[in-house]
Amino acid sequence: MSDMLSKLNSPEQLHDFDNDSMNLLADELRRRIIETVAKNGGHLASNLGMVELTLALFAEFNFCQDKIVLDVGHQCYAWKLLTGRSDKFSTIRRKGGLSGFPKRSESSYDFFNTGHSSTSISAALGLARAMEQKGDQGRAIAVIGDGALTGGMAFEALNDAGQSGANLIVILNDNQMSISKNVGGMSKHLENLRISRGYINLKSSMESFLNKLPLIGKPISGIIRRFKSIDRLWLRDRGILFEQLGFKYYGPIDGHDIQALRHHLAAIRKIDGPVLLHVLTQKGRGYSYAEEQPDKFHGIAPFVIESGVCRPGAAHCNQTYSAVFGQYLLEKAQADERIIAVSAAMTSGTGLTSYADKLPSRFFDVGIAEQHALTMAAGLAAGGMKPVAALYSTFLQRAYDQLLHDICLQKLPVVIAVDRAGLVGEDGETHQGLFDLGLLLPLPNIDIYCPVDEYSLRLSIDAALDSDHPTVVRYPRSSVPDPIFADTYNKNLDVLYGRRIASGTACTVVVLGVLAENTLEAVKQLKEDFEIDCDTYAVVRAKPFRSNEIIESCRKTGKLVVIEEGLIRGGFGESILPELIEHVPGLEACLHGVHEMSYDQAGRFELLQEHKLDSCGIISVIRDFIAEKHN
Repeated sequence: MSDMLSKLNSPEQLHDFDNDSMNLLADELRRRIIETVAKNGGHLASNLGMVELTLALFAEFNFCQDKIVLDVGHQCYAWKLLTGRSDKFSTIRRKGGLSGFPKRSESSYDFFNTGHSSTSISAALGLARAMEQKGDQGRAIAVIGDGALTGGMAFEALNDAGQSGANLIVILNDNQMSISKNVGGMSKHLENLRISRGYINLKSSMESFLNKLPLIGKPISGIIRRFKSIDRLWLRDRGILFEQLGFKYYGPIDGHDIQALRHHLAAIRKIDGPVLLHVLTQKGRGYSYAEEQPDKFHGIAPFVIESGVCRPGAAHCNQTYSAVFGQYLLEKAQADERIIAVSAAMTSGTGLTSYADKLPSRFFDVGIAEQHALTMAAGLAAGGMKPVAALYSTFLQRAYDQLLHDICLQKLPVVIAVDRAGLVGEDGETHQGLFDLGLLLPLPNIDIYCPVDEYSLRLSIDAALDSDHPTVVRYPRSSVPDPIFADTYNKNLDVLYGRRIASGTACTVVVLGVLAENTLEAVKQLKEDFEIDCDTYAVVRAKPFRSNEIIESCRKTGKLVVIEEGLIRGGFGESILPELIEHVPGLEACLHGVHEMSYDQAGRFELLQEHKLDSCGIISVIRDFIAEKHN
């Protein structure tokens, strides 16, 4: 078993590695990535597919002067291992450890932070232009996946970059996947560009045959390579889309053949102007379970290497809000042919896999194109359908204008399922769902539901599908808690405005959504241990907010604590407080949630503890508030 990583002091040493050493190092990198992700969870399949390309880049470029941007960023594990972070790699995605994405504050080799898709070409073009302005030597490189290339921002950047004359290299890492299977016209275009395995084998056999011919074989092979290489000669006309945009197109080439990668990278490094190299890779390469199920192993919880199954106790192994949402939406759609589901390359992550399998004619995956997803959903609604668009909170940010301009202003009945809302966990600041409430609450003509359990999630979906205007159903990345509203599931939608879950006179507590579980545990403990009894309400419907019962409670207690899993500034508490103060003059209030953006990655429970949103933290916040007001 090789131990080359520990002897690698600098990635520049890879310039002198031969291909055999590179292949040994590739095996070692894969082993480290699999072992670490099995323990920590993380992005496995995409990183296993990037190993040889990462090695070849270091072998042929000098990243003391060249600069690179890795699109999305979840393909950076081999990059981190090779850039002086091997000894810390076991901490990746853990609290206080390495980020699972490129991070400028972490290493001088991380040139640009990336967490969302389709940004790399724009960022790399900016770097190239900055280098030109300063007279710096070197090339700027963007590594973008074929899934990310479905994002509109990538097309905008290609359009600009192709006519820029900038020394920009775009490497298209084509593994035929984003997270879900790729869709759309660009995917079909790339399919036509790909070389078949038969062609790769034929090319390899031809080169091997020529190299074995006495005297003339190697010179002939060298001449062919100098004339733009075998695949360039045969497939030049197929890269016409990129050529017409202004790029010199090369490829496709085998992304796991280090010798071929080095040969092409060495050649295009010397070419002036924008160049696109098309590289074919296999997502999950080297780990059979990830090769067979690349979508499942895209982002995976800790798992058992020998079987590929979740480790016992891993959060993703339990029933999640996403799974309940997907199952119930399928039930509703089977009874109502107007319901249509829309995904933006997140079919599995948003729980819609069964829906897509069973109702394919009423399911549309539009690729990594959140803006298009929402405006298309608006068109579906205008045409009499009931569209449900499922997006992660962090990706909803990318379609804010479409939500306001195309949906809310027209009062169209689009349902938006906002998954991964609140404190998400190990993916760090680029994926935290902390901004959606602040963005959504000011919008006109929109209802917002934040379920507390499985039953209220189902009720929220019922209400959303019955609505004649836009609705949002917002829920976290977590397992569903024990029932809190269980006895109310008789389609009594009034319960969504707020339900008393504990009685008292010391303080009024209003909790939004999923934190009802922790809050209920906290107020029970406060009563048992400190004889502090709180009049506690769990609220699902954040907007419009029904205040009558809570106003009466505030008049009785004179004190109010509002608890939410989101940023306090611009959040739920700030939105309801003016009305409550107007009706209860002199009301003493405490707004409790996330005071400042969480920049660190950690497990969801660790982040809840850090922000005092676990039951112990809520106890301390309420006790301190009451004690302060008594003094």
